[in-house]
Amino acid sequence: MALLDIKGLKTHFTTDDGILQAVDGVDISINRGETLCVVGESGCGKTVTAMSILKLIAMPPGKIVAGEIIFEGRDLVPLSSSELDDIRAKEIGFIFQEPMTSLNPVLTIGEQIAESLRRHEAVTRKQALERTIEMLKLVQIPNAAGRVHHYPHQFSGGMRQRVMIAMALACRPKLVIADEPTTALDVTIQAQILDLLQDMKERFGMAVMLITHAMGVVAETAQRVVVMYAGKVVEEAPVDELFGNPRHPYTQGLIRSIPRIDLDAAHKTRLEAIGGSVPILINPTPGCRFAPRCKHAMSICTQTEPRQREIAPGHRMACHLGDAQ
Repeated sequence: MALLDIKGLKTHFTTDDGILQAVDGVDISINRGETLCVVGESGCGKTVTAMSILKLIAMPPGKIVAGEIIFEGRDLVPLSSSELDDIRAKEIGFIFQEPMTSLNPVLTIGEQIAESLRRHEAVTRKQALERTIEMLKLVQIPNAAGRVHHYPHQFSGGMRQRVMIAMALACRPKLVIADEPTTALDVTIQAQILDLLQDMKERFGMAVMLITHAMGVVAETAQRVVVMYAGKVVEEAPVDELFGNPRHPYTQGLIRSIPRIDLDAAHKTRLEAIGGSVPILINPTPGCRFAPRCKHAMSICTQTEPRQREIAPGHRMACHLGDAQ
């Protein structure tokens, strides 16, 4: 049985212009100990999908209107916020995209990490502080015993992200959701954070759901990949299969936009770009949502929504082009 199984998830937002269908019928599963990457451009619904799992979206205007989120056999959708508090941090950790806005500027980082330990585990303040220092050492914060009393503004961006990882892992959760944890960091620090996340995953035996738009990150870290576009899953496959044999035109476009050192040195080719942009999901047009940007679009693509089908073991795709093959 999968650790997390999302079925038919629909998360919509009420706006002045109408209902925004940010997530519209998403199916995603994560196995124990697995790293699953969810990729796609900004605005494709990756973060809303992740935040819907623990109901971290603002309600209202957001609302989960359909679907199930089964975690260890229990549906999280009907649970109240107070009931989810017993699962947040303890069973499912969350690493947010921007640590400076996610950390409380008026509390020390030690107080913020220790809060979840005292909330979920029967520990004294002294024990919580000791555990917090231990976590800071694990995420390679120098002089952890001294820095535990420092405030977020006293840390660099990379160090703040390490603090966020320590906070998310303090209670040894079974699943960690990392929402673009390297976006605001430079390339060198990005690599360090990804290595740290992988090390923590192996140390604690947890599963990781990594949200990103960087295909290079996916190739390095994932076992399985879900590609999202305009609130829907368009392709899902093991990482080697996805990069070796991408089938959906959108996935192909994402991969072709990555610089290739081995090829570019010999062939000075221009990087491909996907024309257009992700549509605004208020009253979306019928058919495939990628059709206006797709070089292979057929007449059926603008009329009928493609069904998701398995095209190889573990490889699923929603595209009329695949139906025609």
